[in-house]
Order: sequence, then C-alpha cells, then structure tokens
Amino acid sequence: MKKKNSKHPASYRDPCGFVFFHEGELYRQVNLCYREHYDYLISSGLYKKLVKEDLLIPHEEVNVPSPEPSRVHRVIKPERIPFTSYPYEWCFSQLKDAALITLKIQKTALNHGMVLKDATPYNIQFYKGKPVLIDTLSFEIYRDGEPWRAYRQFCQGFLAPLVLAAYTDLRTLSLFRIFHEEYPLDFVASLLPSKTKFRPGIFTHIHLHAGLQTKMGMSQLPERKIGKNALYGLVEALQGIVEGLKPKIKKSVWSSYYEQLSYTSGAFEDKKKVVEEWIKKLSPSTVWDLGANVGIFSRISASCGVFTVSFDMDPVCVELNYTECKKKEEVNILPLVMDLTNPSPGIGWENKERESFMERGPCNTALALALVHHLAIGCNVPFGKMAQFFSRICKNLIIEFIPPDDERVKLLLSRKKENFEWYSMENFERAFSAFFEIQEKRVLTGSSRVMYLMEGKT
Repeated sequence: MKKKNSKHPASYRDPCGFVFFHEGELYRQVNLCYREHYDYLISSGLYKKLVKEDLLIPHEEVNVPSPEPSRVHRVIKPERIPFTSYPYEWCFSQLKDAALITLKIQKTALNHGMVLKDATPYNIQFYKGKPVLIDTLSFEIYRDGEPWRAYRQFCQGFLAPLVLAAYTDLRTLSLFRIFHEEYPLDFVASLLPSKTKFRPGIFTHIHLHAGLQTKMGMSQLPERKIGKNALYGLVEALQGIVEGLKPKIKKSVWSSYYEQLSYTSGAFEDKKKVVEEWIKKLSPSTVWDLGANVGIFSRISASCGVFTVSFDMDPVCVELNYTECKKKEEVNILPLVMDLTNPSPGIGWENKERESFMERGPCNTALALALVHHLAIGCNVPFGKMAQFFSRICKNLIIEFIPPDDERVKLLLSRKKENFEWYSMENFERAFSAFFEIQEKRVLTGSSRVMYLMEGKT
C-alpha cells in the first residue's frame, strides 16, 4: 500500500496539478493555477462528452486531505486502471490507436472551445480494450490564433515512432525505452528510406520539421499564429497520415508457433480444459499470461471474466493478439510486448517515472505455459532462479513442464553444446517446491507434458 498522502514519483512536471496516493487510493490534485481551465472543462460539456464516448477516464470530485493544501482547487478521484502499460510495451496498432484517439480528443476539444496542451502517449492507457486519456489536466481554453503547443510533442511521441516502425521494423518501437518521452526527429529522418521524402505528409511533419529544428538549433519551432479552421485542418491532416500507416506483418518463428504444434490434438484440448478448470477454481482478480503468443490461453482466462495481461516478446504475436481483441471487442485482455529475460525496467527521473515490470505486480495468478523449456534451455535460466522470479510476481502459478523426451525439447537441446542433465522433472519440482506448494499435477492426455497448479509459500 502506498504511503498516506504520497505524491506519485512520475507526477512532478505539470504545474497544474499532480497525482497522489491516500490510504492506498489514487487521486489527482487540481491546483489553483488551473482553476479557470478545469472549471471550463466541466462547464463547457467537454468532460461529459469525452467520458460518454469513452475517450477520457471518468472521475469524481472528493474531499480528502491534500499533500499541498495551499495550492488545491479540487481533488478528484479517477476511475482506476487495472494495469499501467507504457508505449515501449505496445504493438504498432496500439500506438496507432492511441495517436488517433489523441487527435479525436483534440478535434472534440476544439469544438468545445478547448485544446490539448499535451499530446504524449504516456497520457494514454488501455482500459476495457480501448485507449483512453487519463490526464484530466491536459486541456486548456483555446485562444483564437494561438498555435497548437502540443504539435511538436505529437510528431515526436506518436507520428515519428509510427512512421519509423511502418517503414523499417516494428521492433523500433522499443526505442521508447531509450528516448523515454519522444523520438528525435533528425534521428528518425536519418533512418527512413528516401521514398518517404516523396510522401507529402511525412515530408512536412518529419523531414521538414526535423530540418527546421536542426537549422534553428531548437526542439521547439517558433510559434506562429494559426486560425481555428487551419488548426482543425492540421489535426485532420495528421489523422489522415496516421490512418494510412500500416505495420509490415511477416510471419515470425513465434507467430506461427501454433501451426507447428508438437502436441496431439487431444493433449492441446486437455490443456485448455485444465487451464479453464483451474482458473475457475482460483477465481483470480488478475492473470498475467507470460509467453502468451497470440493469446489462446489468455482468452480462456478472459472468458472467465478475469482481467488478463497477455505478455509476449514477439511484437508480431502481440500485434495479432491485439487485432483479435479489437475484432472480437474483448475487454478483459491487454496484449503487451515483454521479454521476460529483459523486462521493462524502471526508467525516467530517478528510475521512478515509469515502473518496472516487477513493480507493477504481484498479480493473483500467472500462466507459464510451454515456457519453462525456453527459459531453461534457450536462455540458460536455472530452475531455482525461475521459481524465485515467479514467486515474486504471483500468488498462484499454473505452469507447464515439458520433459526431455519431448520433440520440442530435443530440438532445443540439439542446438546447445552445454550439458543439460539438470533439466529433469525431479529437479524442476524440487526447485519450485522451495517457493511454492504443488496443489495439483496433471499429465496431459496422450502426452508426457505435465501441468502444475502451485500456490506460493508465505
């Protein structure tokens, strides 16, 4: 539980307010200096419309002690997001949808006499299957002729990474971990193929923008007056560019994994039944599916009404998973890119602005299906380290062990020079028993693969 009246370490940049915790609950303070804009947000009908259209996280005004009472205008309690994710964990289409919703909010705000003063992907979270703005203080009253202050931020935080990923490689989205807030336009322009200079929108908002920044020696171009209609047109132009960007989806080793199953059909169906049975038995509040691939078992958990974070290291798998979520309008699955051998660290100021993967846990239940042999043999992770890791991130664990005589394991071993005599079911159980109580153990029908239901030791 967070300390009473403790400010969130990521909430220090905005003079208009900040996020804080009080008795384990999350609140946002609206400072006196933002009073005019906040009151107009509410009175103009913009807040009501955005919430109604699921574009802005709803809140209620409350009366709780403030960490800085001399500056307070209002304290609001936003609806809580079940899991915080970051742009470097999103697939291409998630970032694209976040960009499009940002532009849609900007257009809606203009129609109500306001404008977004921030356009960063970090103000967007995925909630109930859709992107939503979580920063209520991102709006300011529109003054006729004023430029859109957040234009540069949108270009560097949304457009540049999307264009780079679309024209080069989806994996470039992980560069958010290096650049943190925004991609440098000169860097992106230098990596783009020359043909992008002949795409008018990309040339204007990336190449020309980058050139002007370099020439003037500043990241922010001089502000010029722009009429409301022209500003609206700018937003629509950006919207058209983003909508036209498509990810290059090529089959990867992992995205075609289920096309090359070494299970019998009976074993695979039995595995599904076991997972569903144990999920229903545990009735968890949250599930983390680790190594989820395209989300087949995440959907079993989600169909039981459980919010499920569906992690995989392959951005193509996550892209396919997210596309399926959108197609089926699934609200209980959040697909994310995550390499368990190199999970998201704490980054930003004092390494505290963006929480590490571990800090966002523990979850109630974790799924680790067809994962152990990849970690043990493919990545040389000992069972003991594996067990300790799982004990830190979950209370209950549904895990699969694939024995040495399995064709998949034989294939992995054939590529290694090291001695893996330690890779055995006996050693697996011994290592995990140090951190977990084995509640149940099932051999899958027509297979030597074994499913375990474990409960962490307190």
